[in-house]
Amino acid sequence: MGQPSTGKLAANVGEIARESRLRAGLTQADVAERVGLATEVYGRLERGRMLPSVPSLRRLCIALRTPSDTFLGLNTGEVATWVAESSPPEYDEVPELRRLMRTLRKLDGSQLKLIGLVAAALQKR
Repeated sequence: MGQPSTGKLAANVGEIARESRLRAGLTQADVAERVGLATEVYGRLERGRMLPSVPSLRRLCIALRTPSDTFLGLNTGEVATWVAESSPPEYDEVPELRRLMRTLRKLDGSQLKLIGLVAAALQKR
């Protein structure tokens, strides 16, 4: 599954930015000025067409008085669904298996084939 969908993250950041801006009674130009972005760039961010850089996200949090966790969709006490869906399966695996996987990633094709044969033989025991 890989990393979280950039599109979903951008949409969440934009939605939260818009809601926070309206709640604060600010215009897009007001927020753009406070964050140090062109109004057009801030508008794209709010429409979910782009993600802010980390420094811009920090300034956005300050300008809109909104925690970064809210922008990132992590404010519910649980990991957001799009994060949970995209987490690598190895996070749920035991440490021994993660170590083995790191080692296996360094092997070439013939070495992997041999390991596969050994594993198959062990499984039959």
